[in-house]
Amino acid sequence: MPTDLATLRAWLRQALPHPLLTTDFPELGEKYEGKVRDCYTRDGKRTLIVTDRVSAFDRVLGTLPLKGQVLNQATAFWMEATRELVPNHLISVPDPNVMIAVECEPLPVEFVVRAYLTGVTSTSIWYHYARGAREFCGHRLPEGLKKNEPLPSPILTPSTKAAKGGRDESLSRQEILDRGLLSARDFDEAAEKAMTLFSFGQRHCAQQGLILVDTKYEFGRLPGGEIVLIDEIHTPDSSRFWFEASYEIQMARGAEPQSFDKEFLRRYLAGQGFLGDGPLPEIPEEIWIEAAALYIEALETITGTPFHPNLDPPGDRLRRNLGLAPSKG
Repeated sequence: MPTDLATLRAWLRQALPHPLLTTDFPELGEKYEGKVRDCYTRDGKRTLIVTDRVSAFDRVLGTLPLKGQVLNQATAFWMEATRELVPNHLISVPDPNVMIAVECEPLPVEFVVRAYLTGVTSTSIWYHYARGAREFCGHRLPEGLKKNEPLPSPILTPSTKAAKGGRDESLSRQEILDRGLLSARDFDEAAEKAMTLFSFGQRHCAQQGLILVDTKYEFGRLPGGEIVLIDEIHTPDSSRFWFEASYEIQMARGAEPQSFDKEFLRRYLAGQGFLGDGPLPEIPEEIWIEAAALYIEALETITGTPFHPNLDPPGDRLRRNLGLAPSKG
């Protein structure tokens, strides 16, 4: 049974004063800080600590309470569910915010799969279609489509992986090959794995009353050369989910589909006139709470099991679960 809204809000208000914004654990090895994850590498293993940072429009916006726990648990669920279809780098989950994985060499391209004509950012397929583009990442698009309608079939729209603070760039397969980012063999292997994962994700989500609209996958190469799934999979950060039961009703009304993912924050900011450039508008506390509640609802709906958060302040808890000495502070 899903957690009731009053309980969710109580959890989130308790967690709000103790966000996991950043980490500093040099004992874990060399650190790389992404938009959401702090990654440490040592002895052929990667420790991925999923913080509560939230990003949109290629900017870090702030923190959502318990978001890191939700993303980490969602990824662990999907990686176990798809391991026989597509191998991944997961070894263990020693803490609600932490994943231990095999260290891989990341491929320099994100594999984005889209099944619907939607989005609000400048990299979205709808943004380009609404401005007259009828080809996107090498795919011809039919005339007459409306926003949020399904594409004739899911398409792969790869993207560069911008450095922190930069903008991703959508590219076709040929553009990726021409730039020397990947070989044809590696691209096609990763593309096949991405489409296999998306097909599985669509089927599973349909059983839970959801539409998996679009998502991104990242792949890396194991020391032996095998290409495997890394980072995250089918989380509210990397994917867009709509409620199947209300989709047709919302479309008939000309309204946006009901969703639970970070599109809620994107829409709020877009409504304030913010699309990634300039100063960030002030985001009220209630918006953070509502967005965080949607993340938890997404996890519970996807997995079919209740969410049990750890509400301890994360600093000492992380040190304990990672076997590190207590903080001297």
